[in-house]
Amino acid sequence: MDAKLQRRVQRYGWDKAAEQYEKFWAAQLLPAQQLLLELADLKLGESVLDIACGTGLVTFPAAAAVGGNGRVVGTDLSEEMIKGITAIAAERGVRGEFSRQDAEQLEFTDGTFDAALCALGLMYVPDGQRAVREMLRVTKPGGRAVAAVWGARKNCGWAEIFPIVERRVASDVCPLFFMLGSGDSLADTFALAGFENVEARRITTTLDYASAEEALGASFAGGPVALAYSRFDDAARESAHAEYLESVAAFRDGAGYKVPGEFVVVRGTRAR
Repeated sequence: MDAKLQRRVQRYGWDKAAEQYEKFWAAQLLPAQQLLLELADLKLGESVLDIACGTGLVTFPAAAAVGGNGRVVGTDLSEEMIKGITAIAAERGVRGEFSRQDAEQLEFTDGTFDAALCALGLMYVPDGQRAVREMLRVTKPGGRAVAAVWGARKNCGWAEIFPIVERRVASDVCPLFFMLGSGDSLADTFALAGFENVEARRITTTLDYASAEEALGASFAGGPVALAYSRFDDAARESAHAEYLESVAAFRDGAGYKVPGEFVVVRGTRAR
């Protein structure tokens, strides 16, 4: 895997997905995000970094938890995501700092934050170990970091989206997408980075789609394959849609779909 290419694919892919992302994924990702925030146990007045912040689905609850005297910073590789979260923060009157940054090379001094969070972002990073080491570096002694990733491939009923796309256009979108969600991989990554008291939780979920159109929008236009999908002609889109719906046919529920999924959430603390 070419790391430079992978970063470009992620940056411009999420630029493409930014407008549709929250519409299709706000409800679906909520169980992982709620558990992440529970494990983060944010307190009033604390400083918190949200890596791969997207449109702020974790950032804004974190801001509420730390209050007006706290500090909230959001970073994302996608410029469009940063534009989006900045606009939403202004609309809601939320004070925060947002910038486009690479999770593997954060632009903060050591020991800046009480807590570092990354909700469903580490799967897209070329070097997950390096990104977790960065989380450790920017966390204060005694502070904590929490990350969530998708779980094992066999427990995610939507997983065929990647080979379906790859058969139509070389995307290099997520060659190692499920690696950190397999076994104890994410917990081991935290431990190897130097975190102590590492705790892992694995939870199952159901992705509820009211219609085929909603299931297709989430999987293609609003998610990680958005850049590759934008290159499809009409025939490729039609065939990809049909193949994906066939792959989730077992989860059909009336006019919609109830697709199984799994998340892994890990917390670690930095030594004092």
